[in-house]
Amino acid sequence: MRVAMIGVGYVGLVSGACFSEFGHDVVCIDSDAARISALEQGEIPIYEPGLDELVARNRADGRLRFTTDLMDALQGAEAVFIAVGTPSRRGDGHADLTYVYQAAGEIAAEISAYTVVVTKSTVPVGTGREVARIIRSARPGADFDVASNPEFLREGSAISDFMRPDRIVIGAESDRAREVLRRLYRPLSLRDTPILFADLETAELIKYAANAFLALKISYINQIADLCEKVGADVQDVARGIGLDGRIGPKFLHPGPGYGGSCFPKDTQALMHTAQAAGAPLTLVEATIAYNEARKSAMADRVLQLLEGDAHGQRVAVLGLTFKPNTDDMREAPSLTILPRLQTAGVVVSAHDPVGMGEARRLMPDIRYCDDAYEALAGADALVLLTEWNAYRGMDLQRMRALMRRPVVIDLRNVYRSREMRKAGFIYHSLGRPKWR
Repeated sequence: MRVAMIGVGYVGLVSGACFSEFGHDVVCIDSDAARISALEQGEIPIYEPGLDELVARNRADGRLRFTTDLMDALQGAEAVFIAVGTPSRRGDGHADLTYVYQAAGEIAAEISAYTVVVTKSTVPVGTGREVARIIRSARPGADFDVASNPEFLREGSAISDFMRPDRIVIGAESDRAREVLRRLYRPLSLRDTPILFADLETAELIKYAANAFLALKISYINQIADLCEKVGADVQDVARGIGLDGRIGPKFLHPGPGYGGSCFPKDTQALMHTAQAAGAPLTLVEATIAYNEARKSAMADRVLQLLEGDAHGQRVAVLGLTFKPNTDDMREAPSLTILPRLQTAGVVVSAHDPVGMGEARRLMPDIRYCDDAYEALAGADALVLLTEWNAYRGMDLQRMRALMRRPVVIDLRNVYRSREMRKAGFIYHSLGRPKWR
């Protein structure tokens, strides 16, 4: 099949590369000429494990190319995906659909034969109908259908998520559109991947409902961790105990400093506003949003409380800056709340992250960035572990202890074992675990 993908951000680039791996002829379009030029030179603008090899292989085989020419890209395309950004709108938190609707207008001007226009971007309920209205208004005689095909890609494991998904959700209301998308995903259907066909509104809502539920699950285990600290229970054992229940499952039951990233914060906000506008407020989602923001600030307060004496002038080493491992994404990362709070209190911060320091420097220029984790630890009065990169799990504890001025470790991801840390001479603090564990 011939496929056009509008937008070469995270979703568009990963999706386009994976569709080409299926054997489809994919053209990725973007108005950013510099980004397209970089991609043509083999430069990948985002960090995603395995994506560079995937793009290079399919470009070499002639199944994947990049362009700024929408007219050229749409020639012969049976499916055109809109995979542009939908950030939270400044001021009110609603999803900004400017780029989606702009893409719809551009598609309308170039349609020449039957085309399925697919929203891949995460969009609020009703967006698909508006995309159809825009195209129909501009080209009353155009032969097209609009479909919704939300993505469920986790940063750091996006290729695996695309190639081995739990399910494929397709909102399509004509047999022609369903058949086009069925053929597009045929390699996955042959592996018995469930494909859920629904109407546009249902498909759009599934994406938001899923992300909001996972955000709620994260906040729930964070609150349970707080309770465990008060009553002497172990949150990790509690998480195992409830996660073994098939109705609950073990994923997203890991306490931490709060969720971040490009999806959960903006998607919960957008769903909240949609529900309020519809007269069916989701108070659980509203509470989750408020709690998560408070959680990040509470973690900064926790660090300040655990420093010995006056925080002013103390040196804190921070390991991990991105919102999760295996990505360079700093959007809504807890570090963006916690580290400035520490600096305001007079703390001198030295930080390291395996891939996120480039963006972190732009957002937090006053922090000292180190080439490796051990450099950050030199002379530190405390270590704060913020992101659970694998590189930090196997560090030499004796070397860490020797480098630090004071042996205080504040583990906000429960990466280390309490007994091992105490045996190595550390004053160790974690989330929701008894001090003796």
